[in-house]
Amino acid sequence: MNKLYIGNVSEQASALDLESIFEQWKIPFSAPFLVKSGYAFVDCPDEKVAMRAIDTLSGKVELHGKVLEVEHSVPKRQRSCKLQIRNIPPHMQWEVLDGLLAQYGTVESCEQVNTDTETAVVNVRYAAKDQAREALDKLNGFLMENYALKVSYIPDETASADAPAVGGRRGFNSRGPPRQGSPNLGARPKLQSDVPLRMLVPTQFVGAIIGKEGATIRNITKQTHSKIDIHRKENAGAAEKPITVHSTPEGCTSACRNIMEIMQKEAIDTKITEEIPLKILAHNNFVGRLIGKEGRNLKKIEQDTDTKITISPLQDLTLYNPERTITVKGTLEACSKAEEEIMKKIRESYENDVAAMHLQSNLIPGLNLNALGIFPGAASGAMSPSVVSGPPAGAQAGYQSFGSQMESETVHLFIPALAVGAIIGKQGQHIKQLSRFAGASIKIAPADGIDAKQRMVIITGPPEAQFKAQGRIFGKLKEENFFGPKEEVKLEAHIKVPSFAAGRVIGKGGKTVNELQNLTSAEVVVPRDQTPDENDQVVVKITGHFYASQLAQRKIQEIISQVRRQQQPKASATGPPVTRRK
Repeated sequence: MNKLYIGNVSEQASALDLESIFEQWKIPFSAPFLVKSGYAFVDCPDEKVAMRAIDTLSGKVELHGKVLEVEHSVPKRQRSCKLQIRNIPPHMQWEVLDGLLAQYGTVESCEQVNTDTETAVVNVRYAAKDQAREALDKLNGFLMENYALKVSYIPDETASADAPAVGGRRGFNSRGPPRQGSPNLGARPKLQSDVPLRMLVPTQFVGAIIGKEGATIRNITKQTHSKIDIHRKENAGAAEKPITVHSTPEGCTSACRNIMEIMQKEAIDTKITEEIPLKILAHNNFVGRLIGKEGRNLKKIEQDTDTKITISPLQDLTLYNPERTITVKGTLEACSKAEEEIMKKIRESYENDVAAMHLQSNLIPGLNLNALGIFPGAASGAMSPSVVSGPPAGAQAGYQSFGSQMESETVHLFIPALAVGAIIGKQGQHIKQLSRFAGASIKIAPADGIDAKQRMVIITGPPEAQFKAQGRIFGKLKEENFFGPKEEVKLEAHIKVPSFAAGRVIGKGGKTVNELQNLTSAEVVVPRDQTPDENDQVVVKITGHFYASQLAQRKIQEIISQVRRQQQPKASATGPPVTRRK
């Protein structure tokens, strides 16, 4: 891929002009420039030089008043399923990039390209031409953490002019070879699970797990098809060291079992009599759902696996350590089964949150979850998904299809009465800062009575402001310990919907509301026999953790928008014809 296409070339430009630009920027070329009307071609000595030319010149250098566009030269017959994506943020997490790419089709391979640039570059292959085309159209110019992605075709030598487009479910098939490490991107091998298993092991057993010249750990890696990182240099002098296992869920369980067997054997050999429990590290964001309401999920795992499970308290968390320690005691066989069930629950929680985040980032232009403070910053081995900051300029029109969603919304969020002081802050400082940060009006309604256990927070603003304000309120309640160490922050939110749309939210026989609950993991209730208020609106009650509540709110607003759009033709039946933009 060392042949370049140079577009947007002025009619006045000559081969000599282009040569001087390449020489000025110290970019070698191996053949004369072939100049056509409005574009040109040139060969570079190798792919690395071609990449440097693209990064240095494309969209940045002007010739005779026109800004040059430089990309790989790809014959039409080879513009098929392969794309190159450049200008990826240097600290981007792979999970986020994977999720973004999977929105447009089945990704067969995704390989990192070594470059001299600060930003990262990947070559991606989709299963079908139409999927690659859609990804190219949607992602070129897409903003990620204030970096605009640059996407172009690269030659697909396997492409055939008459090859049928092969569909496939959206998501990832088996990937290509592992991506190479990058000093900036925090790369990891491309394995089948996005959630690694994190373990804590006594420091005295680390040598036995590694083995002589690394033989033992290599053997485990080979047998379980895993990548295993033993973080020996972390927390110098600590009694325990973390181990991270990247693999399929089955591979993680197998590697965990092998490591436990080695620790037990070493304990016998060194005459250590105390029990060696299994310790799993899990991000605090997922622990509430692992525990379940009133501890039901955890109790079930204990009963099913015949183990005793304890979880470290919230007070042990810090900004730099967002993980809780899950300690499992029992036989080796029982601990292995418990690990499988625990990680299954954590992976489900992670996937639900990522799905909710992608939905939010697609619905809300400019949304940057990093700025919300909902997820802690990236710690070593901790999952801290960066999130797409917003769609490209061309995608704004697509957002408008949600109709009234860009308008201001009012949500009533119910918080513990004792938490009102924390939300307001000293002399009202916290609520004022929160209002400015979110771009929303935030008011606390008067108490219903002296013994009221809940207070209503009235939040008014567009979707992004709602997301920010509610996210910070959920976070504040967790920080201030208004929910116990084994409780997840779940709040009730009320939104008002037009009475004519209430039936659509419920659906025939309650079908829509049931699907909403299954999709979002939130409890959604439309109380029966409500009398519409003066604005002909009724209340919908949503209860759940933050992402569940947000997803349900957005889905309900989408239903309302659809109903309103369907009613528009009726309202304008006597007026002039309306032209709909597709």
